[in-house]
Amino acid sequence: MKKQPYKFMISGGGTGGHIFPALAIGKGLQNKYPDCLIEFVGAKGRMEMEKVPEAGFRIHGLWISGLQRKLTLQNAMFPLKVLSSLFKSYFILKKFKPNVVIGVGGYASGPLLYMASWMKIPTVIQEQNSFPGITNKLLGKRVNSILTAFDGPEKYLPADKITKLGNPVRADILSNDITKKEALAFFNLNETAPVVLIIGGSLGARTLNQCLDAGIKKMEENGMQVIWQTGKSYTGNTAVKSGARTVFIKRMDMAYAAADIVISRAGALSLSELCIVGKPCILVPSPNVSEDHQTKNARTLVDAGAALMVSDKEASEKLIDEAIALVKNKNLQAQLSENIKYLAKPKATEMIVEQIGKLL
Repeated sequence: MKKQPYKFMISGGGTGGHIFPALAIGKGLQNKYPDCLIEFVGAKGRMEMEKVPEAGFRIHGLWISGLQRKLTLQNAMFPLKVLSSLFKSYFILKKFKPNVVIGVGGYASGPLLYMASWMKIPTVIQEQNSFPGITNKLLGKRVNSILTAFDGPEKYLPADKITKLGNPVRADILSNDITKKEALAFFNLNETAPVVLIIGGSLGARTLNQCLDAGIKKMEENGMQVIWQTGKSYTGNTAVKSGARTVFIKRMDMAYAAADIVISRAGALSLSELCIVGKPCILVPSPNVSEDHQTKNARTLVDAGAALMVSDKEASEKLIDEAIALVKNKNLQAQLSENIKYLAKPKATEMIVEQIGKLL
């Protein structure tokens, strides 16, 4: 009798910080179990409903969203959305019959993993940040295994379930063998001037965009070229004479290869990628996240001498000057690069897949 292929269901999303780890885990499972079946569950209207099918996976959408901080119609509808998502999750699980359900954070993973645990299906959550989101905090006591990347979640999640393995990183970042010359040509940049890469996350970062609006001319006057990912939220029209500006960089492998230094928010996925590529960086943690967890993420690198940090409230005064100073300080660049590479976990995806396999 032919053995049935393993089935995995992966849920989460809302931002690239959840979606890309989910896709990396999906690809890792395919590498480990070539005949396995994988389906995703996301929140209707969110980024995952577009990005997951682009990666070749089927996705189901739940009618679910987060709670707002003020009284809104969305909040009034929240209980109905939760009930709707729980019922739909039940029927999705009953039809697909997964061997393991994996949650990476985000609205949709809550109802799906709650229902999976109720149905006695093995469950695992992968927490990318040092401070877990509310969904993972609520799920912590119910799931079988918790996989983390940083120190800190053990304060809020059952410590006996936690295994620290690092964050899964996109395969193109891990296998990046692109030369700097090829990357510069890809962005139509010249080979003599240093390149600064600015990434504010898939949705954009207002502070970084405002700093670039005000400081791009000064950077160019100091001989710097810029690759600037503005994100969807950017509404300005500042021209970039020496470099490129784009809403979303699809070839991050090219962008990292071209960059001499990186200015970035301190989301968990961005930090994991920066460790892998070993780029000297200036981190500007977002203040608009739960428990200021991006500052906690960034502090891990800063304390290890692996990154510089500028607070969001000081960025308008300091960020551009810090970037110019770092570009001119080759010794500091080399030191930061060496230290950040030491923190890299290039085998994280493989180790996560191994842990998931233990639940089969």
